[in-house]
Amino acid sequence: MSTAILTGPPAPGSSLDADLRSLGFDVRRATGADEARTLLAAVPAGERVALVDARFVGHRHALRLALTDPRFPAAAVPGALTAQPEARPALARALTAAPALTAPAAAAPERDVTEAVADALDADGVAVHRPALGTLVAAVPADDEARQEARAAVDAVDGEAVRLRSAVKAHDGFFTTFFISPYSRYIARWCARRGLTPNQVTTASLLTALIAAGCAATGERGGYVAAGVLLLVSFVLDCTDGQLARYALKYSTMGAWLDATFDRAKEYAFYAGLALGAARNGDDVWTLALAAMVLMTCRHVVDFAFNESNVDDAATPGSTARTSLALSSRLDGVGWTVWARRMIILPIGERWAMIAVLTAATSPRTVFWALIVGCAFAACYTTAGRLLRSVKRRAPRSDRAARALADLADSGPLALLAGRVTRRLPAPAPVAALLGAALMLGVALTAPVGAWAGVAAAGGYALLAGRAVARPLKGALDWLVPPLFRAAEYGTVLVLAARSDLPQAVPAAFGLVAAVAYHHYDTVYRIRGGTGAPPAWLVRITGGHEGRTLLVTVLAALLVDRGDDFTLALTALAGALALVVLVESIRFWVSSGAPAVHDEGETA
Repeated sequence: MSTAILTGPPAPGSSLDADLRSLGFDVRRATGADEARTLLAAVPAGERVALVDARFVGHRHALRLALTDPRFPAAAVPGALTAQPEARPALARALTAAPALTAPAAAAPERDVTEAVADALDADGVAVHRPALGTLVAAVPADDEARQEARAAVDAVDGEAVRLRSAVKAHDGFFTTFFISPYSRYIARWCARRGLTPNQVTTASLLTALIAAGCAATGERGGYVAAGVLLLVSFVLDCTDGQLARYALKYSTMGAWLDATFDRAKEYAFYAGLALGAARNGDDVWTLALAAMVLMTCRHVVDFAFNESNVDDAATPGSTARTSLALSSRLDGVGWTVWARRMIILPIGERWAMIAVLTAATSPRTVFWALIVGCAFAACYTTAGRLLRSVKRRAPRSDRAARALADLADSGPLALLAGRVTRRLPAPAPVAALLGAALMLGVALTAPVGAWAGVAAAGGYALLAGRAVARPLKGALDWLVPPLFRAAEYGTVLVLAARSDLPQAVPAAFGLVAAVAYHHYDTVYRIRGGTGAPPAWLVRITGGHEGRTLLVTVLAALLVDRGDDFTLALTALAGALALVVLVESIRFWVSSGAPAVHDEGETA
């Protein structure tokens, strides 16, 4: 149990004791700094500690936001502060240094003791999170009149209604905002009151989507209708898990991993179900399914790479992020453009709604063509806008951004060795990456399948890929390097499998791309969580993007004329990669010191 240290007895009629206990705190009282330090020292080192001014008046949810959010080592609102175990030493020092605690609280009634401690924590290098309260009240009144005014302000605002509204993401797609969130928030509250966790809801969403994929795989109209309905139910649960996490402040490391990866697992499993269902009716759409997956993943890499390259410079004059923010602010001033811009990129809500409706009403081939056309248009729209903003960039990128782009590139030993050989070549990074991707895909599309020209092209691709990452990726357009690498690798696997005309080669390629895509999504979310990229040994053992591309071309050259051997090789490679990346990913997210977050998710 966590411990809350009150700076004296609560005021008459105060519900502070009951509020703290309802939030899971064991309440103790201190009359001054010495007693507070003694109580702090008596609390086991692994527990959270809160310091609360006894005069606090405010909503229980304001206390909840400040004292129970697991994502921050320290957090505070007026009158209340919390420190997790990692911030406990700094809290002990702050209790000594803060002027307001050099005497009993009653001796300095005009001071908010917790604010003094929070300032001391900030000065000591511990970032204190101060949640936005909006209409919620958190105050430390200095006299009876101020206390009555604060209590009246509390009574005037329904804290539970505010809590329910804040469970919904502030920025979401049109379909999610108007067709899901109005009722999914109540499902989240129902789950919270019955002790369900976000992870359980996330798992239920995955299982529902897998059942939907199974229904689609039947190939019957009734199965397609059931699949569409269940896919929408899965999406409702997908929204509910995040809303439950925000409503109950149940953020977790495991939740970050599940939420970050299950969306892709659900969507790609459904693609596979549609392809299996179509095959039962004599229509082979595996190539379309794989093309949709490749396009979707490359589009997401564009989003991730662009955002990571600009994450540090929103306040830098001349930066892309600052230009984008100004443009977005101007467009948001015209109401209809907000939803138009969110819908045009075909975000996850609109995309899943489209898939569900078309699955129930049409055929898998129609679903995939709609996906490919819609996502291609969205990718062109977003990429063109980012290119236009990037070419005007004047400020150099930060070292952190360059490191993130290098990690997203997923360069293996061959590219790193080639980088040392080609370092002095004058080609800029995105030009080298574009030339390498064009060479690889051009030969894969035109040369006979299994020709050694493909292997030679893969060697040239490795050299150009090495040149692209030979120097820090700080150029205005260097964020294009990771998506170009993804397009080259995934596209090569797609083209070689589709052109081989071997039975089950494309489904095997689908599994291979899915395994590699999981590795790349995992890399993204590790970087976002501030824990860095996967370990170097994992990148080496999986070969990097250029090593895997070269391996696939060699397998095609050796095995494409030997019956099912090429299909079997792709299947074995997919299984081996999936095993390695999944085991390491599970080990990391379950047992590492990754931050306790619940991913807010991509609108796309």
